[in-house]
Amino acid sequence: MLTVASVPAAHPYVAAVVDTSRVTLLPDPVPPGATMAGQWWPPRFLDPEYLRDHVDSVDVLHVHFGFEAIPVADLQQVLEVLRHARIPLVLTVHDLHNPHFADATEHLARLDVLVPAATVVLTLTPGAATEIHRRWGRDAVVLPHPHVLPIDAVGAPRPSRSDPVVAVHGKALRANIRPWPVLDALLAGELPRHRLRLDLDDEALEVTGSAEHVRRYRDAGVDVRVHPRFSDDELTEYLSEVDVVVLPYAFGTHSGWVEACHDAGTSVVVPDCGYFGQQHGAPEYGYGPDGVDDAGLRRAVTACLADLTPSGVTNFERRERRRRQRTEVAHAMADAYETAVAAVAELVCRGGSATLHARLPGC
Repeated sequence: MLTVASVPAAHPYVAAVVDTSRVTLLPDPVPPGATMAGQWWPPRFLDPEYLRDHVDSVDVLHVHFGFEAIPVADLQQVLEVLRHARIPLVLTVHDLHNPHFADATEHLARLDVLVPAATVVLTLTPGAATEIHRRWGRDAVVLPHPHVLPIDAVGAPRPSRSDPVVAVHGKALRANIRPWPVLDALLAGELPRHRLRLDLDDEALEVTGSAEHVRRYRDAGVDVRVHPRFSDDELTEYLSEVDVVVLPYAFGTHSGWVEACHDAGTSVVVPDCGYFGQQHGAPEYGYGPDGVDDAGLRRAVTACLADLTPSGVTNFERRERRRRQRTEVAHAMADAYETAVAAVAELVCRGGSATLHARLPGC
């Protein structure tokens, strides 16, 4: 059984894609000075000295998230440690544009180090795989994101409402979440009968100007709710309380919220930046540097309101499809680890080639 150091290990996505019958997943090492239970950041397996001291207990290093604060020079040293120990790097490219930073330059600089060096590259959508090939000449394996909601909540019966709820969630207003132009577009034009709801995590009120926006939208009749970040159960409940979710992302690549909406049977409208629409074929609207395509947004929301899931019906087919998908993705991930280890072993036996030597940390 292979032993995998995942960066991170304690993440819902990682838990969903690890086949524990074939893989031993190492727990996240506690970083020095950690102040929170379960804190895994900054990731110790991306600290060259820590990795050097613990590399003998690792068969594969799999990087998902958490490298945005690691200096490029440290990432290069990590690769040197892996190369010397002949340990493969597996990389899942979740984000081609980190949603926490408007400027993608530093994120891409880190990917410029990691993507060429990875023995196996994975991503979530064909569009992201195409971009990876265009940027770095690497063929990425596409593994879809498994279900986010508990499997018993997937495809659960939905309530019926005479006034469907169109919802925008601003979360904590991280860099790529810009709900105000979206709300303005929804308020400015004609839509079928509905109620408009805005949710914000309470720390969003610390962002300059957000309190003024909250007052303005409440005055305009929007159902504005400010509250602590949803727990998993609260997210599931929220998705049963709303009918159409509009994701207000000005940039990004993939979204766990798209997956959660799909699981709940909640219609979702996504921006055309990134590859959100490829996750489950959701209708798109224009959102980019020039702002929101107001008319396109209203058309997409109108189409969703006209095609809501009938109430009281359990979608057993969706539930079983998502159950099978999670198993299939976990098996494929274990296959990817075995492929990575075998590739390094084969190159060691052959002595490696100049091209592959640059790509494989184990060579």
